[in-house]
Amino acid sequence: MEPESPPPSSSSSSSTSQAEQQQQQRRQICGHCERPKPVCLCHVIPTTPIITSTHILIVHHPLESQHKLNTARLLSKTLHHVTTHLSRKLLRSHLTHTHQSPSSTTIYLFPPSPGSPAVGLSEFKQSLNSDVRNLRLVVFDGTWKHAKEMVKASQGVLEGFGAIRVCLDLDVDENSRGETIYNDELLLRKEPFKGCVTTFEAVARCLRVVEPDNGEEIERILIGILREMVKLQAAFLKPVKPRPKLLKISKQNQFKTS
Repeated sequence: MEPESPPPSSSSSSSTSQAEQQQQQRRQICGHCERPKPVCLCHVIPTTPIITSTHILIVHHPLESQHKLNTARLLSKTLHHVTTHLSRKLLRSHLTHTHQSPSSTTIYLFPPSPGSPAVGLSEFKQSLNSDVRNLRLVVFDGTWKHAKEMVKASQGVLEGFGAIRVCLDLDVDENSRGETIYNDELLLRKEPFKGCVTTFEAVARCLRVVEPDNGEEIERILIGILREMVKLQAAFLKPVKPRPKLLKISKQNQFKTS
């Protein structure tokens, strides 16, 4: 007969129990902000969603919706006029099934590219020569690769509604390594190259410019939520290392300029 294994010691059983409890706590999801309870953001999310003059339509890539650091879902918790569609492209029905007037100005937020220029937000607002009221903002939420594919697949619908391509007043450079949202403050998710920001931050920066009454205050609240998310999440995740390919490009650029 084989000798029986000795029963586990009380200390090992206690440590196992504590580990299981910690794991269960991590899995508990807040019913309001839909984030794990250890990184719940309800204490910084406004009790009543902020009402904006701008109506925001988010085209949410199915794969991005599964990412634990995705920020788009927080927008619907913070802002009142936000509609999210899980899709790989913008559909005509996404724009027609809204409460806005058919004459509403539609803009979509995306950086310029060769052959596809974009108007800076400040320039766009000046061109209207009046307060921006009843504006519809389309945002494509996904990785940089997916977002480009989504915009390309949506061109027919965007053109059909006369949508204007606008961009943040930032420099975009695909040959430069991406910074974090707050440089050394954000250690969680690198942007692919210079000029890219998260969907949450992009909407915050955009509303600062286009909201006719309280754009700066809305931006302050949104960026405050993003900072708090970064602060809480940083305690649980390891920093993301820069992509080797982008580092190589960065080093090559430094060599050329030296």
